[in-house]
Amino acid sequence: MSGATLSSLIYDAALALVYPQVCAICGASVESRHDGVVCAACWQTTRVFTQDDTLCWKCGQFTEAAISHDRRQSVRCGRCDEEAFTGARACGFYEGALRASILELKREPHVPNRLARLLSDALRREPINSADLIAPVPLHPKRERERGFNQALLLARELARIGGLPLDEHSVVRRLHTERHRAGMDAKARRKSVAQAFAVRHPKLVAGQRLLLVDDVFTTGATVSACASAIKEAGAAEVFVLTIARA
Repeated sequence: MSGATLSSLIYDAALALVYPQVCAICGASVESRHDGVVCAACWQTTRVFTQDDTLCWKCGQFTEAAISHDRRQSVRCGRCDEEAFTGARACGFYEGALRASILELKREPHVPNRLARLLSDALRREPINSADLIAPVPLHPKRERERGFNQALLLARELARIGGLPLDEHSVVRRLHTERHRAGMDAKARRKSVAQAFAVRHPKLVAGQRLLLVDDVFTTGATVSACASAIKEAGAAEVFVLTIARA
């Protein structure tokens, strides 16, 4: 065991004693600060995607079908053909530790190490590993003032740091203050609510780029597709999407 690892374990033990963190899922003690608000056991039961999973090559929809690696690029769900993005991936399902981490991220501007590692792992997989520029899905200025920060920007900054890719924080903007997507809204309603909501104010910075859009959750894909559409219209070669989870 390295000195750094031992120091980290000692620090975690002392922190748990003085400032105990209760797991947001099961109520047990969170053993390591690197796990955020979820204990190790609950992280272990959360379904996280791996390179061996079969996904729709375009939108990342999970399928139980057993497909050989050499045929993965031909897998299509048939529901995302019209989406503006080139390909979308997520770390896992919107459940358990991933769901709890997303809800916490909307309240506190902090990306725990375990979550950052999962995002980094996903970034190295096809097809999104060909991206050469990172940008967050923007919030409308009014919404960002209400929250105090944009959680997508926090994720994008962390990914840019880990992946060594340039980050564009300013080119993509949200020009319309749209209604929050409610649980139960169908894809058509979500798509209508974000139509024409995004714009690119510095087209030269995205022209010809293979841009990776970062957000917290992929639900129907309406938001990221509308954002990708604006970026493609500004001249980007391709637009990929990476989120923490897929609902």
